[in-house]
Amino acid sequence: MSDKIERLITQAKKVGNHATKKEALTTALKEYIKNIKQKDILKLFGTIDFDPNYDYKKQRQIR
Repeated sequence: MSDKIERLITQAKKVGNHATKKEALTTALKEYIKNIKQKDILKLFGTIDFDPNYDYKKQRQIR
């Protein structure tokens, strides 16, 4: 592995308080994927119709 990658992993271990490189990388990848998915969701804003009369509490009682 390159020195740059090793330094990043070491820093991720430290700031995330991870015991192993694997734990640091797994957490980092999960966060990365979550971040990308959130950005995709943001693209939907303004494209979905909003009903100001929708009563979510009433819908919960139906179940």
